[in-house]
Amino acid sequence: MPTTRLVLLRHGQSQWNLENRFTGWVDVGLTATGEAEAREAGKRLKQEGFEFDLCFTSRMQRAIRTAHLALEELEQLWIPVERHWRLNERHYGALQGLDKKQTAQRHGEAQTHLWRRSYDVPPPALATTDPQHPRADRRYRDLPPDALPATECLKDVVARFLPCWQDTIVPSLRAGRQVIVVAHGNSLRALMMHLDQISEEEIAELNIATGIPIVYELDGDMRPLGHRYLADEKELAAKVAAVAHQSKA
Repeated sequence: MPTTRLVLLRHGQSQWNLENRFTGWVDVGLTATGEAEAREAGKRLKQEGFEFDLCFTSRMQRAIRTAHLALEELEQLWIPVERHWRLNERHYGALQGLDKKQTAQRHGEAQTHLWRRSYDVPPPALATTDPQHPRADRRYRDLPPDALPATECLKDVVARFLPCWQDTIVPSLRAGRQVIVVAHGNSLRALMMHLDQISEEEIAELNIATGIPIVYELDGDMRPLGHRYLADEKELAAKVAAVAHQSKA
């Protein structure tokens, strides 16, 4: 049976990853480490012989820049790149910009963990008049205002992301195109939850490392036959542990 390969890549370290702050839809750039991670991802994909036809990314510079640097290493900057708002990171509402450890100290680790990792409990919402609300951001002026979130839980991200997967990405895969998706921790968690049929309870424990490509093998019905990370176990474990401990007080 013919199989299809799909590559997922979380953006490299951003400035607010480094500062341990809730980022969400705030458009934060990469650090020098993040740029190096993006280039290394491209090198690893090149070593594996990947040749892409199409790249999907979000409308946020940390994902766009990661895609650019990885494709540059692959010598494939010429391929089309589709920037879709549905691939954006989860919106953290009123938590955006706050230090994660300070939030845990103020509200308790249990409440902070619930906001960060639960499937269906969103953080406090932004007011629609808040200047940080996406309605005030010109990059989303082509969208209906009521489509733009003031806060999100992972359940909301799944509902937002899946139409892009089903209506845009899957048809490209079925057409035989080699696809890479460069996005964010929670938008990729949403896709992996769907692909691997991860339960609402188990998804809380899934952490995605920055800058390490994930290669899926899909069957003709776009069901996964398996996936692998382009990193050794020690490197992967260290990066995943760093993500998991971000909100520890």
